[in-house]
Amino acid sequence: MAAEHQSSDAGLWTINEVAEHLGIKPSSARGTLSRWGVKAVRHEIGLSGRPEGRFSAEEVRAAAAHRPGRGARTDRK
Repeated sequence: MAAEHQSSDAGLWTINEVAEHLGIKPSSARGTLSRWGVKAVRHEIGLSGRPEGRFSAEEVRAAAAHRPGRGARTDRK
């Protein structure tokens, strides 16, 4: 598991921090969050001058813990 992330607001993560936590690329993280129904709780202007979403770290952790494919397969013996 990735180390705890440091953001301007400890409870909110950028898409890069989400991707790091999930171990995937930021472009993949956007799609993953969308499929899981996790939405940005607010937007801030980033270094590029474009709005960047901030995601609830708690919501991302909860969604990741309950994602499909976790746990034992019960269909195999």
